[in-house]
Amino acid sequence: MPLIPEEPQIHESAQGPRATPASGRTAPTPRPVPGPRPAAPSRPGRPGPLRPTPPVQRTPRDAAKPGQSSPAVPAAAAAAPQIQLIPASVESALDAAEEAVDLLLESGRAPGDVLVITTGAQHPWADHELSFGEASYWAQHDAGDDVFYADAAVASRAGTRSVVVVAVNGGPDTVAATALPLALSRAGALLIVCGDPQRINAVLGAGV
Repeated sequence: MPLIPEEPQIHESAQGPRATPASGRTAPTPRPVPGPRPAAPSRPGRPGPLRPTPPVQRTPRDAAKPGQSSPAVPAAAAAAPQIQLIPASVESALDAAEEAVDLLLESGRAPGDVLVITTGAQHPWADHELSFGEASYWAQHDAGDDVFYADAAVASRAGTRSVVVVAVNGGPDTVAATALPLALSRAGALLIVCGDPQRINAVLGAGV
C-alpha cells in the first residue's frame, strides 16, 4: 500500500499566534514576563510554648512596707569633713591661716565658701568691719560673698561653710577647746587648723 505523506507539523513558535476564530471568542491576554522570584520565606518550625510575661520587679525584702518609716541613717554614715593640721607657732598661726586661704582661692574655692576663726587677737579685717557696727559686719556674713573672719567668742553665730580655717593664735586653752569642735561642726568639707600640734592635740584629746 502506498504510504500517504503526512502534512508537515508547524509549531506555533514559528507560525505566530493563532488567529482568533470567527466565533467571537476574545484572544487570551498575554501573560506578563515573570520577574525575579522573591526569596522564599523561611519555613517556620513548630510553634514552641509561649513565654510568660516577665513578672513585675519585686520589692527587696528589707524595703520598708507601706506605712512603715525606713530606719534612720546613722550619723557616722554621713561624710565627715576632712581635717588638716598646719604646724605654726602662736605668733605665725594667723599668717599660716592667711596662706591657707590664698591657696584655697587659687585652687578655685569661692571666697564665700571660707570662714576663718581666730582664738586670740582678731583678724584686722574683722576689726575694720566691726568699726562700722555689728549690723554691717554680720550683714556681710549673711551675704556670703567674701571670706568671713570671726573671733572664737562670736563664731557660734556664723553659719556653715564648705571650708573653715582656725588660727590658734593665742587665748586660753578653754577658748581653743570650744572653738575647735565648733569649727568642725561648721565645716562642710574641710577643716584646717593652724597652730602648735602638741597644744591642739592636748586640747582635743586626740591626734588631728
